[in-house]
Amino acid sequence: MQLTLRYFAAIREGLGIDTEPWQTQVQTLGELRQELASRNALYGAHLGHQQVLRMAINQVMANEEVVLTDQAEVAFFPPVTGG
Repeated sequence: MQLTLRYFAAIREGLGIDTEPWQTQVQTLGELRQELASRNALYGAHLGHQQVLRMAINQVMANEEVVLTDQAEVAFFPPVTGG
């Protein structure tokens, strides 16, 4: 399935990008997070399970059990995001 990934605040700054397309076969948001964290050390440092972060699918807050849908927008951001 094709997704659009969006990164905010410290995650965006750490990865050096704000948006990227992503092709995956995983089914849940938690599996996606694990897949991204295992890409390389940089992604692991910002998206790994040792990090506290919030996630949303199509602008709705979501937990790791939520099932992904094709063409979804998935956002990752710290628990507190400033303006």
